[in-house]
Amino acid sequence: MNKRVKGLCCTLFLIFLLLHTAFGQTPNWQHLDLNKDGVFGISTDKAYNELLKGKNAVPVVVAVIDAGVDTLHEDLKGVLWVNPKKKKFDNGTYGWSYLGSARGNVHYDNLELTRQIRLFQQKDTGRLSGNDLLVYHAEKKSFDLKKAEAERNLQGYTGFLSVINSIARKIGKDSPSLADIRAFQPTLPGEVRVRNVLLDVLGRKDDFAGFRSELEKGITHFKAQTDYQLNLAYDPRAVVGDDYTDSRERKYGSPDVMGPDPTHGTHVSGIIAAVRNNHLGMDGVANDVRILAIRTVPDGDERDKDVANAIRYAADHGAKVINMSFGKAYSHDKKVVDGAVRYALRKDVVLVQAAGNSNEDIDSVANYPNRVYLNGKVAGAYIVVGASGMHDDSTLKAPFSNYGKASVDVFAPGVQIYSCVPGSKYDYFDGMSMGCPVVAGLAALIREYYPKLSALQVKEIILQSVVVSPYLAPYCKTGGVVNAFKALSLAATYDLSNR
Repeated sequence: MNKRVKGLCCTLFLIFLLLHTAFGQTPNWQHLDLNKDGVFGISTDKAYNELLKGKNAVPVVVAVIDAGVDTLHEDLKGVLWVNPKKKKFDNGTYGWSYLGSARGNVHYDNLELTRQIRLFQQKDTGRLSGNDLLVYHAEKKSFDLKKAEAERNLQGYTGFLSVINSIARKIGKDSPSLADIRAFQPTLPGEVRVRNVLLDVLGRKDDFAGFRSELEKGITHFKAQTDYQLNLAYDPRAVVGDDYTDSRERKYGSPDVMGPDPTHGTHVSGIIAAVRNNHLGMDGVANDVRILAIRTVPDGDERDKDVANAIRYAADHGAKVINMSFGKAYSHDKKVVDGAVRYALRKDVVLVQAAGNSNEDIDSVANYPNRVYLNGKVAGAYIVVGASGMHDDSTLKAPFSNYGKASVDVFAPGVQIYSCVPGSKYDYFDGMSMGCPVVAGLAALIREYYPKLSALQVKEIILQSVVVSPYLAPYCKTGGVVNAFKALSLAATYDLSNR
């Protein structure tokens, strides 16, 4: 699913307004220093200038488990992992996709909730009893509510956009200004309401075209929900060609790591590792990374079998950090994902996961994958990240970011982050998906310059070196934003203790 809008639903355009008016657009702000620049970045530039000059780095492989990566992007093609083996099955040049085969690619998929309902119905719901019946009724109620909301939002957004376009035509401009809207005299009831919204919107930021574009994205999102994600009749899995009931199956998929829409994974990869100081676009966090692309996340909910195989693939192909900018509210096979997480940790991998974009407390609301195994034990070198904004004030916690004093470790910049998008272009995205790769990049940076440190030590360093803020105290374990300068300074002391 497009995690940029996942969980925002009918508040999408209001959050757009809040973020774009409160924070503005500043490329590379995530690298700035709070004391020096007045912006709550992670002090990456300060770390390079004061701590890393003249030091040698060891290349680190970072796996990006996502929707795909544009392997032709000008700022990424020089930092891609290249498969040195290319065996008969594992012949992916830049990684692997578990969302396709020679027959094609999965673009859209269901929510996990939809798949759960379908499984119950295939068993004949009239024969369900006991706990199965209770679970089915609870999930069906949730499904019906979500579907009704998606249909309502699609209708509302479509109608709202229709009136906006009608107003623009009456004014005689494709993109009217605030002054044009003020001068417009509504003649229909719907125009009165929409004009009032436009006056508020354009009074904050006079960008009619930008606002309309966000509404169009909302329509696309809700249409994907109604047509695919919440459609019980839609199941695209046949194109993959695997036996979906066999969670132990490994050998399926395709070498196509770009897929039909690599926008999200390309943006994530740029945040981690876009070439620094090359005067193109923006700078990644880590300067000597190889991005291993593993396509696993469709426009819809990722499947547990694919996630488990992606984690294992990353660990087997040398990844020392795994970025997981995805999540969902239901799990079909948590056991197989738990097994893959354990496998990666045994291979000394740091796993970094986004907390989610629904402004929920994930201490009490289910969010998968997670680091708590079915037996109650907790994965060690597994970091969960919330999204932060630019300023050390009440806006520091991004309004969409999930949180949890027990479940979320740290926060990292996730608002108006400028990074790579397909076609060697760049764009600003908001989301927990953007905060997660900031931390993955930091974990990679530590491992580049202090390769003797274990995955668990890297996690400890990141958590112990945050810049604490009272505005984050209620929302995560550490109460702070990650900081590259402090982390690398601390890593030096860890490294000395290992000699």
